[in-house]
Amino acid sequence: MSEMAGPGKPGEEVLRLDNVWKAFGDTEVLRGVDLTVASHQVVALIGASGSGKSTLLRTINLLERVDDGQVFLRGIDISRPQTRPDVIRARIGMVFQQFNLFPHLTVLDNVTLASRKVLGVARSAAEQKARQLLDQVGLADRADAYPDRLSGGQQQRVAIVRAIATDPELLLLDEITSALDPELIGEVLELVRTLAAGGTTIVMATHEMAFARDVANHVVFLDAGVIAEQGPPAQLFGAPEEPRTRDFLSRFTGLAG
Repeated sequence: MSEMAGPGKPGEEVLRLDNVWKAFGDTEVLRGVDLTVASHQVVALIGASGSGKSTLLRTINLLERVDDGQVFLRGIDISRPQTRPDVIRARIGMVFQQFNLFPHLTVLDNVTLASRKVLGVARSAAEQKARQLLDQVGLADRADAYPDRLSGGQQQRVAIVRAIATDPELLLLDEITSALDPELIGEVLELVRTLAAGGTTIVMATHEMAFARDVANHVVFLDAGVIAEQGPPAQLFGAPEEPRTRDFLSRFTGLAG
């Protein structure tokens, strides 16, 4: 499934956040976040609910505008007011907690919509690629089905395929297993594992600590809108330096050093 990976040589900077702040009313959700993501890197955002993980992803995809600081995609400041969000979102794939598939469209139409309407790909070419991707995730026989005929795990796999069908430079995953029944989580995480192994650049907010430890090559612990600690999984999970990191990880058996 390596053809799913977006463009870019390993190690090249894809994303950079410089001193990013975001507040909703009087509540500061992001407070001076600095983060760099390289091509083919998998970055896991961990932290308690309300720590700012989802907001951070939404600022990257321009679903929320930053109050201060800058967001760079391939060295270009996309946080400038004159930036067209639709142009940037065509370069970034995002998968949400609640699937967000269009209920009135078939699986095939859901997957091909952005390619056809945003990128101008011919329907035949878009559908050929979509069918190939669906086949790779075991959903070839569901191409003509509507979302309400799929299980939650199947819907989330379709949402991921939709996000990667445009060959994005960056894939954002926002707690994509939180709405799934426990028995369906494994099939979705296995797809993410395959994408990561194929070189897709991923930033994912997750509460699946064991998955973050095993799949990510960089882990970021957010606490009250601040990056409290970050580093390789072995270091952050095995020997965290910050007391608040140790306290957070102590809730997960066998993960705290």
